[in-house]
Amino acid sequence: MTTAATPTVTAGRDGPTTHTAGALRLRPRATVAMVLTTAIGVVAFGWPLLAAPTSPIAHATDAPLLFALLLPLLLAVVLAELADGGMDAKTVAMLGVLSAVGAALRPLGTGVAGLEPVFFLLVLAGRAYGPAFGFALGATTLFASALTTAGVGPWLPFQMLAAAWVGAGAGLLPRGRGTGGGSRELVLLAGYGAVVGLLYGLALNLSFWPFTLGGDTAISFVAGDPVLDNLRRFIAFSAVTSLGFDIPRALLTGTLVLVTGRPILRALRRTGRRAAFDAPISFPDRPATRAGAPADARSRGR
Repeated sequence: MTTAATPTVTAGRDGPTTHTAGALRLRPRATVAMVLTTAIGVVAFGWPLLAAPTSPIAHATDAPLLFALLLPLLLAVVLAELADGGMDAKTVAMLGVLSAVGAALRPLGTGVAGLEPVFFLLVLAGRAYGPAFGFALGATTLFASALTTAGVGPWLPFQMLAAAWVGAGAGLLPRGRGTGGGSRELVLLAGYGAVVGLLYGLALNLSFWPFTLGGDTAISFVAGDPVLDNLRRFIAFSAVTSLGFDIPRALLTGTLVLVTGRPILRALRRTGRRAAFDAPISFPDRPATRAGAPADARSRGR
């Protein structure tokens, strides 16, 4: 069974236009793969909070390396399943172009004060082409960026998955009345971009916080402690170490969405309509004509 995109009609300076809620048509195997990857990702981020103090994994410093090997394989499965009937050559080309643009944008901030301009593109593309495309774009963009900037390491799977969630979440935002290309949609997306700019930093902090500090500080992870106690220490750790990076990322993402969202969304949606990502491919039979008649029939007619 295929999940078809829902057509939406919007009116603008270009006249009434129709765009679809998603560029990728999810098949059941692709949906299961995405859900499975997300579930394992949640475990990858949050397992230390639930590990018993006597459990070997609670003190295993090589656990992040294990997940670093596992998550890319699962993300590759997701992309393969999306390609199995839900992603055609045109969609692959669009995914490649936007991934390259995102990979080129990311180094522009150079990580200074958390100024990372890539997230606004994930938000807008996920909104224009749907959650499946946003999920794939987030993962491939961070992977391509890591390859171009020599940023491959045990942190990469967590970055890829968090970015994939950013793109997918934008595609899952409500599409009710007043959110079809106008100011309300831009405000919605800008607010979402600001929130995920903060949450992205918190998620990455959680991926390494249990292994960063010893047990001698007030913001250290303590294996086996109640979850709420560890969460309080984690919030304090994030406020001290990364809040100065997360807030600028959130403000930059929201501002870029507000400033560039209208023309970029219009361009993405126009491209999606013209590419007809969801249109079935068919080859109708050409009607017989005199020019196409067999040679012997033409000779008999002389």
